[in-house]
Amino acid sequence: MAEKSRADWQAAAKSLRIDGRAFINGRSVDALSGETRPTFNPANGQEIAQVAYCGIEDAELAIASARAAFESGVWSEMAPSDRKMVMVRWAELIQQHQDELALLECMDVGKPIDNTLNIDVAAAVRTIRWSGEAIDKVYDEIPPTPASSLALVQRLPLGVVAAIVPWNFPLSTTAWKLAPALATGNSVILKPATNTPLTALRIARLAAEAGLPDGVLHVLPGSGGSLGKHLATHMDIDGLTFTGSTPVGQLLMQYSGQSNLKRTFLELGGKSPNIIFADANLEAAASMAAVAVFYNGGQTCTAGTRLIVEESIHDRFLEMVIENARGWMPGDPMDPATTMGPMIDSGQFGTVAGYVDVGRGEGAELVFGGKRCLADTGGHYHEPTIFSGVHNQMRIAQEEIFGPVMSVLSFKDAEEAVKIANDSIYGLAGAVWSNNINTAHKVARAVRVGTMGINNYFGGDMTVPFGGFKQSGNGRDKSMHAFNDYTELKTTWIEFE
Repeated sequence: MAEKSRADWQAAAKSLRIDGRAFINGRSVDALSGETRPTFNPANGQEIAQVAYCGIEDAELAIASARAAFESGVWSEMAPSDRKMVMVRWAELIQQHQDELALLECMDVGKPIDNTLNIDVAAAVRTIRWSGEAIDKVYDEIPPTPASSLALVQRLPLGVVAAIVPWNFPLSTTAWKLAPALATGNSVILKPATNTPLTALRIARLAAEAGLPDGVLHVLPGSGGSLGKHLATHMDIDGLTFTGSTPVGQLLMQYSGQSNLKRTFLELGGKSPNIIFADANLEAAASMAAVAVFYNGGQTCTAGTRLIVEESIHDRFLEMVIENARGWMPGDPMDPATTMGPMIDSGQFGTVAGYVDVGRGEGAELVFGGKRCLADTGGHYHEPTIFSGVHNQMRIAQEEIFGPVMSVLSFKDAEEAVKIANDSIYGLAGAVWSNNINTAHKVARAVRVGTMGINNYFGGDMTVPFGGFKQSGNGRDKSMHAFNDYTELKTTWIEFE
């Protein structure tokens, strides 16, 4: 089948029928207040759809339904092999609707259509299918005990789980949360980001079509401040999973302590180091250095925004990175050739522009980009931007910008590279590039992050856990380790007469 052109995608967008209603107890419903809010296309500022704006009364309805479904056992006690088949059918339906979902994600987030189709939708399918297939592969335990006794260790679902997901990867991150939570038998209440709810609402309806029982999954678009806080402080929610900023994550941990000590798992911010040694494959490293920062417009928690380069190659390597950055100039997200789209909204654009001013004010040298572009489109486009002459105490090297802004630092030896890399409140991701196996492994081990690449960036798949150290959060998404976050261990000890 021939790939769709820009005109094909634009025509498909015009024919989309978008349902912006919330999803509660297996049905698409309006918010009880009747209130709606528009969601806008970051590429042109145009309204896409009106979306239900749920409040506390909608949350109460969803929580009661989720609790009733859990206690009934309709999902939590369903045979693992049957739960598996529902999850696998769900993944298949998402794949069947991949063009529609890719288009919704492209319009709602401003991501290039090639990325939403081949990365975001594909990742959601893989996550849900993999987690479903794992359901009947997880065994409980019988520990070694004296002959007069028998101990059983069971892994049981938490109960009702709230999931709060971000706007930068709304489909794939939603899948990371929903797949293990549902696979382990929980009921889930999902609160998508206010400005990017469309794919979450659509895949919830596909889940129902796949056979997920009513009341097991709910999607409530609404305010993070009021609705999100209500979910985080609710006494009848047993677990909370969140991906977003570190300040919000800190609040959610407080809310857990102020309420029922609900399990709270957080994937938060980052300021990831990308370390380049002189003996590396410099062409590959330069290409991926650009990908690491400019992919998704830098609106990526794992973005390698601190490029830490060995002094002896600094100037030559910087020129190579600048040349690669030229291939990341923003364009229309519906054009399959586009590599980078707009910032999500005017607020995020303003944040990025403000940090460019901060970098200049701190004395860093702006060597590429740094300006608004494509302003006549009505979108929030910002050029890929590179600062040189950065030291690690500058704000642009310490604070998460969440935009296409790279800070280039230099180091003399491996010890200094590790020291710079670890001089951060964050510990989410990073990479080291070297053809010396000793250097590569020693540095990778020493950098305090949850995911470290050697001669690659953004490496990993569903088989490995994802999460951070320090103020980048706790808990893990992906892999069998994610199942731990959504289950309790229960010991049953039997004494024989």
